[in-house]
Amino acid sequence: MPDQKIVVISGAGISAESGLATFRDSGGLWEGYDINEVASIQGWEKDPENVLNFYNLRRKQAAKAEPNAAHHALADLENFFEVSIVTQNVDDLHERAGSKQVLHLHGELKRARSVEDESIVIDIGSDPIKMGDTAEDGAQLRPHVVWFGEMVPMIEPAAIEVSTADILIVVGTSLVVYPAAGLIDYAKPSIPKFIIDPSNPQLYDFDEWTHFKENAGSGVQKLADKLKKEYI
Repeated sequence: MPDQKIVVISGAGISAESGLATFRDSGGLWEGYDINEVASIQGWEKDPENVLNFYNLRRKQAAKAEPNAAHHALADLENFFEVSIVTQNVDDLHERAGSKQVLHLHGELKRARSVEDESIVIDIGSDPIKMGDTAEDGAQLRPHVVWFGEMVPMIEPAAIEVSTADILIVVGTSLVVYPAAGLIDYAKPSIPKFIIDPSNPQLYDFDEWTHFKENAGSGVQKLADKLKKEYI
């Protein structure tokens, strides 16, 4: 097992290059759906069928998407380092590229769970969820995703992961939405930190970071080459 551990925090920007739209770029609308209506617990309580239709569409789109150069470059790093990915994304593109250790902060599109017992989770692949589809406890199934207004149960395991990093990489996320944005505070202060972002990220301790001002695909590949040259 390689001695150096890389922890990657990834966000919607890495999936955007595979053709998956992001909430932030959608202007509040996604395929005609109001994000506040379909990605919140209030929206679910108001019109669950509308929410299911929206996530069925997202699940179908994600199933058709393919991992891009950034996903593949991160997976390839496992040949040289221990790599742990903490992703805000609900697609499975990291896994399909070959990454073995992926923690999903906001849940997974290809899974569903009981509305009554969140520990009852099933794999559904790209299949739709319909009203009347039930879990083993007889309760309605809902998407296994974290909506606005809900707790993020995986935030503590994610913070522990970040605290064990020897090298930290942030890609595809602006780090402005909490609690995910606070994860970088758990990194050991002395470790190398890299951020891949085509714009200028708003980091309060920006001097501690090496910034690759590029899109995810080209940026991750360049950073991977650098890491293999300098840290192996």
